[in-house]
Amino acid sequence: MSEKIEIARSNVRNFIAFRIFFNARFYYPVFAVIYLDFGMTLEQFAILNSIWAASIILAEVPSGALSDMIGRKKMIVAAGIFMVIEMVVWGFAPTSDLDLLFWILAINRILSGLAEAAASGADEALVYDSIDEAGQKEDWAKILQKVTRWQSFAFMIALLTGGIIYDPDVMNQACAFLGFENSLTQQDTMRWPILLNLVTAVLTLLSACALRETENYQSKSDLLPLRAAFSQTWNVALWIARTPFALLVILAAATVDSVIRMFITMNSEYYRLISYPEVAFGIIGAVIALQGMVVARISREMTERFGPNQNFLIISVLALLSFIGIRFFIPHFGVIFSMLLFAAMGMTGFCTSYYLNKTADKSIRATLLSFKGLALNLGYGGIGILYALLVVSLRKDSNLANDSGLLFQAAADWFAPWFAITFIGMLLCNWKLRPKPPA
Repeated sequence: MSEKIEIARSNVRNFIAFRIFFNARFYYPVFAVIYLDFGMTLEQFAILNSIWAASIILAEVPSGALSDMIGRKKMIVAAGIFMVIEMVVWGFAPTSDLDLLFWILAINRILSGLAEAAASGADEALVYDSIDEAGQKEDWAKILQKVTRWQSFAFMIALLTGGIIYDPDVMNQACAFLGFENSLTQQDTMRWPILLNLVTAVLTLLSACALRETENYQSKSDLLPLRAAFSQTWNVALWIARTPFALLVILAAATVDSVIRMFITMNSEYYRLISYPEVAFGIIGAVIALQGMVVARISREMTERFGPNQNFLIISVLALLSFIGIRFFIPHFGVIFSMLLFAAMGMTGFCTSYYLNKTADKSIRATLLSFKGLALNLGYGGIGILYALLVVSLRKDSNLANDSGLLFQAAADWFAPWFAITFIGMLLCNWKLRPKPPA
């Protein structure tokens, strides 16, 4: 038992490190504007993110099934490798030919999607199995809270750093303060967050390599036929279809997450429009990451105090009110609504992970979590395509055609109705089935 406990403790530590380095993306505070500054349009940005979602959709469930069949560590290490290549492709992409750049960025998005798919479910499943074998599975909520807290802290540092190094004015002032003569431009600094993420990608890979398989998977060293993985996928799909609780948790998560995530990926453009300079993006992101530590605690209390129906209802109302507030583009104070959306997305992720891990048997856990990822990215990809079509339609207005800010503002009016429609659909589905967790 002592060896199992040691494996569990080691895996929890390396799981935290993996999540920290994998998710601490320095380019997140400028995620939308960095694409625009590279030369992409709003439509191209939305399409690139749909490509990202599509790559996850195609790889998500097979990767989860392979994870259950051959062991989780191999998939997590693969995620680290994909992330390293992803950052190399983007960090050294030429900008002289915008058509070529689009396809290079598409390759980057595919690699990023493969990394997400390979890691999705496998990391949680490996750690959960470790603590289960050590007789500590009741600590899962505490571990999730700890992971979220440390991940939020690292995310805060990454966002703060990314926003600072992206702003050429701030970096020129820093150089002058240190006694260096420099005249940096946006073209000089826009790659710095990406190259810094290349460093964390290497650390992600090292953390993945340090994880240890549980006894259940140590013997499964040989790659099983791909047919077995697809068989696993089909069996889990049938299990989800026959388990209303798991099905509706996944659908509720996809409903809430997809619309929120679409807006959040473009929040740097929103910050520009509510009168914040680029250097402030990282500060805002740091505050939001700090908020995530509190959200983790709140989410834990929610799962312990309320049922899934009540929790998803609370989250949905919070998100809907935030979308209504966003459309007014209130200078400076409008950031509050963005912060509330981040809180809603964090609660969604926590609750979904908690309920699905508690519901699933260890033999299908990674595959089930991959289906969750599949549903979330199907929703996100679909919303991305709709958003691109919306922008194309709005661009026909001559007053909006050449102004990305005005286009973004016009498109933002549609987020609340989109969310309201999906929110009502989720309520009707819940009301009809009234699912309960399996015994």
